[in-house]
Amino acid sequence: MKPIKDQSLAELNETCLEIRSKIIDAVSKNGGHLTSSLGAVELIVAMHYAFDAKNDPFIFDVSHQAYAHKLLTDRWDSFETLRRFGGVSGFTKPKESHFDYFIAGHSSTSVSVAVGAAKAIALKNETRTPIVLIGDGALSAGMVYEALNELGDRKYPIVIIVNDNEMSIARPIGAISLSLSRAIAAPWFQKLKSLIDGAIGGNETFHYLAKRFEESLRLITPGILFEELGLDYIGPVNGHDLGSLISVLNRAKEMKKTVVVHARTIKGKGYDIAQGKQEHWHGVGPFDKASGKPLKNGDKKSATEIYSDALLALARENDKIVGVTAAMPSGTGLDKLIEEFPNRFWDVAIAEQHAVTSCAALAKEGFKPFCAIYSTFLQRGYDQIIHDCAIDNLPVVFAIDRAGIVGEDGATHQGTFDIAYLRAVPNMILFAPRDETSLIDAVRFAADLNKPCAFRYPRGAFHDCLAAAFEPFELGKAQWLKEGEKLLLIGYGNGAAKALAISEILERGGTKAGVLDLRFVKPIDKNALKIAAKNYSRFAVVSDSSIVGGVSGAIAEALMEIDCLSVTIDRFELPDEFLRHGAVRQVEESLGLSVEQIAQRLSNG
Repeated sequence: MKPIKDQSLAELNETCLEIRSKIIDAVSKNGGHLTSSLGAVELIVAMHYAFDAKNDPFIFDVSHQAYAHKLLTDRWDSFETLRRFGGVSGFTKPKESHFDYFIAGHSSTSVSVAVGAAKAIALKNETRTPIVLIGDGALSAGMVYEALNELGDRKYPIVIIVNDNEMSIARPIGAISLSLSRAIAAPWFQKLKSLIDGAIGGNETFHYLAKRFEESLRLITPGILFEELGLDYIGPVNGHDLGSLISVLNRAKEMKKTVVVHARTIKGKGYDIAQGKQEHWHGVGPFDKASGKPLKNGDKKSATEIYSDALLALARENDKIVGVTAAMPSGTGLDKLIEEFPNRFWDVAIAEQHAVTSCAALAKEGFKPFCAIYSTFLQRGYDQIIHDCAIDNLPVVFAIDRAGIVGEDGATHQGTFDIAYLRAVPNMILFAPRDETSLIDAVRFAADLNKPCAFRYPRGAFHDCLAAAFEPFELGKAQWLKEGEKLLLIGYGNGAAKALAISEILERGGTKAGVLDLRFVKPIDKNALKIAAKNYSRFAVVSDSSIVGGVSGAIAEALMEIDCLSVTIDRFELPDEFLRHGAVRQVEESLGLSVEQIAQRLSNG
C-alpha cells in the first residue's frame, strides 16, 4: 500500500474499502468491536492524511474504534491475530506500537489526555498538534466536560473529532445546516470573524450587532454547546466524505486553537448485516460473514443471563427493587428489566460515579437499588462507594459482572481488583456465588440485607460445580463441599467450582483433598477457618482475583486474629501484574492457573 499522504482521493477511497474488508475478516474470526471500527474508517484515514502520525499525538476514545489506525501503522500483516493471545490488542497499546500514543479501554479520557499533551508540547516549544477521536457516547461522562471547561479558557491547539454515530448530539437542519457548516469551516469565514473582532474595537453598538449576527448562525447549528464553552466548532460534516473531511481537518489544524469537528457517521458502514445496528453488533464473538450468525453459541447459560432472570423475577414480586447500569444494559442483563419496568430501571450512560451516588439516594428513600456494573468500570465509582454509600451504611447492592479474567479485551478490562478495593471499605459485605443456583440465591440474599454489599460473577458461564449440594446464603458463613485429609482447597466464587474440579483430579491420583466454599470474604467465616486449621495442615486458595489484597490475604489476616498460624497457605490467585489479552483458558495457562496445572503443582508438593 502506498503511504497515505501519497494517495489520490480515489486511491484513499479504495484504501477505505480494503481496510473495511480486513476488519470484517479479522473480527469474524476472532471477535471484537465491529460496527464502531467500520464507522470510523474514513475519519481515521483523513486523520492520517491531514496529520503526522509519527509526531502528532493520535488519541482515541474509546480505542475500540481504532482498528483502521492499527492497519495504517505497521500492523497490516499481523492484524489477523487481533485479540488472540500474543497477538494485536483490541485497543490502542503503546507497548505494541509507538504509533499508539495512549492506552484507552475506559471511555471519556481522551480530551484530558490531549490537554496534558498540549501543555507539554507548549512547554517544549514544539509545533505538534494533538488530534482526538471521541465517540458521541463518551460525551455522556463528566470527565470530558472537566477537560473541555479548561480548554474553553486555555484554548490549546487541539483538534477534537466527535464521531456522532449513535446518540446524535443534535439534529442537523437539512441543507441550511450543511451550508452553514461549510461556511464556518471555510477560511473566508474564519478570516471574517478575525476582521470583525479587530474592527469593532470599543464600538459597543457594532460589537452587539456583530455578536448577535454570529450567535444567530450558531443557534441553528448543533455546535452551540461547544461554542458556549468557548470552543470553535465545525460541523456537522459527512464522516464518510474523505474530501470534505481532509479539507476540514487541514483547516482546523491551521486555526492553532481548540477546534471541535462534528462528524456524522454510520455504525457498521460497509457490512450491511450490521450497518446501523447498535448494541448487538458493537462487540461480537466470531461469526459467519455471509449470514452474520455467531459461530459459537454455547448451551450453558451465562452468569449475566442468570443474574438478569433472577433480578427480573424478584422485581416482579417487589416494587421496591430498582436498578441502574452505566451504558451497558445488555452487557449487564438490565435491558430486560428496563424494557419491562422503565420507571424502575435505568441506563444512566457512561457515568459510573453518578450511577453509584444516585443509587445511594434511592436506598435512602427506602428502595433497594441494584447497581450492575462491570468490575473494571466500577473502579471509576470508588469514591462514591465510600463517600456516598458506605459511610451512611446505605443498602446499595453492587452486582459486579465480568469479575476475574475476561479474556480478549485484555489489561484494561480484566476484573481482577474488585475484592482488593472493596475489602478495605467499612460496612461493605462481600460474597460470591459459585454456580447458577447460588447466584439466584445471592440476588435474593442481597435484597434482604440492610447494608451495602457486593457480589461478583464471571464473564460467560460458571465452571461446572460437579453437583455440589446447595445451601442458602447465611451472612458470614462458608460452606463445606468435601471432606479430605491434610490438604484443604478453599475456593471463592468461580474459584470454588475450580477447587472442586481440582479435587477430582487429585483424588484420581490418590490425594483426598477437602473443599471449602468460602462464600464471604467480608465478613469472613473465622469459625470455619478455625475448624479447618485444626483438621488440615495445608490450605490451597483458589480465586480469580488479584493476589494483592485478595482472598488469600483475607484468610491469612483471619488466621492471625484467631491465632492459627501453623497452616501452610498456597495461593492460586492472579499475580500482581496487568494481564495479557487472549482466551481465558490461554491466559490461565500462561499464569500456571488452569485446573490441571494447579492440580499438578499440588501433587508435586
